[in-house]
Amino acid sequence: MADGRSGRLILCPTPVGNLEDITLRALRALREADVVFAEDTRRTRVLLDHFEIHVPLRSCHDHNEAERAAELVTRLAAGERVVAVSDAGTPGLADPGYRLVAAAIAAGLEVTALPGPSALLPALTLSGLPTDSFCFVGFLPRRPGERRQALARALALPHTVAAYEAPHRLAATLRAAAELDPDRPAVLVRELSKVHEEVVRATLAELAQRYASEPPRGEITLLWGPAPAAAPPCPAEVVDFADAVARGLAAGLSPRQAARQAARAAGLPERGAYDRWLASRD
Repeated sequence: MADGRSGRLILCPTPVGNLEDITLRALRALREADVVFAEDTRRTRVLLDHFEIHVPLRSCHDHNEAERAAELVTRLAAGERVVAVSDAGTPGLADPGYRLVAAAIAAGLEVTALPGPSALLPALTLSGLPTDSFCFVGFLPRRPGERRQALARALALPHTVAAYEAPHRLAATLRAAAELDPDRPAVLVRELSKVHEEVVRATLAELAQRYASEPPRGEITLLWGPAPAAAPPCPAEVVDFADAVARGLAAGLSPRQAARQAARAAGLPERGAYDRWLASRD
């Protein structure tokens, strides 16, 4: 029961592997909750039982989050404290939670987020790639064409890029990325904080070859380094380069071949020409 307290939504990170990573604040929030909205109640029950916490659980996942958001507003308005958790890590970060937060804010109700475990930041700092600026793209699209387009855009960015990927899709993702830029430095981080934690640093081509036939198990974060630095061309050069690529495509060349030919003719580096063409189209 609310016991006269003000309603509040609390986003509570949970361990990505090692249960000792939970914070004291997170344990207190869970113990004081009127109800816990959990991505998978079975997994959350294991966590709560381990710490001898006994509170009601309600499922809140991708398929029912909109429905739970309406329930959340009613509960918060009645003065309840609702804790939201995902299966592991920080809710709302490539996990359910965004709709809950948006509904509470729209209703003028209180929302707070606790700091705590996440796979993203440990993977980034372990990678050895530049960390002064980075881009997190969440889970890449499942459809091959959409995934390739997303990878092309992300590989053109001048930042380190991090993505989550499912084990059964990893081989296809690495193969597509390696076709776009085989020599790009990349890092695969798997099973963070668990017994079989693994960090593999290589190029995209080397990672694609390593995991082509035997996809790894567990939670995976894939990172790659920034696009190679290049002097930005002036607008006229952008137009000329794009026109040259278009002529190559019309002559039957592949996009990669046309981009390299156009770069060679313009006196630009052939390395990264395909990414430069994608950028020029944007």
